[in-house]
Amino acid sequence: QVQLVESGGGLVQFGGSLRLSCAASGFTFSSYNMNWYRQAPGKERELVATVTARGDYTNYAGSVKGRFTISRDNAKNTVYLQINSLKPEDTAVYYCNVVGWFRFKREEYWGQGTQVTVSS
Repeated sequence: QVQLVESGGGLVQFGGSLRLSCAASGFTFSSYNMNWYRQAPGKERELVATVTARGDYTNYAGSVKGRFTISRDNAKNTVYLQINSLKPEDTAVYYCNVVGWFRFKREEYWGQGTQVTVSS
């Protein structure tokens, strides 16, 4: 079965950095675009970054562009999110996500999330 397991979150000071990881299993990782979302308390979940299956194209939400970098290692079935210059408003649970055709059905899968807390 498809599994996405995030790690790397934590408490960091304003201006600090973190690298989040998402280990994927149960599907052909190199065939799917991968996404990172985040959800802050009291807010809707928002898409922050996407990387194509081959890792040759990325896209970012305007609020994180220039500070966040999404990348992937298809040999390790892992997608990363490097987050720099952290601000208190980046405090959220960060989720790994994949959407696509699995076993002839369009399905969506989420990891359990990893908490990022930025102190001012």
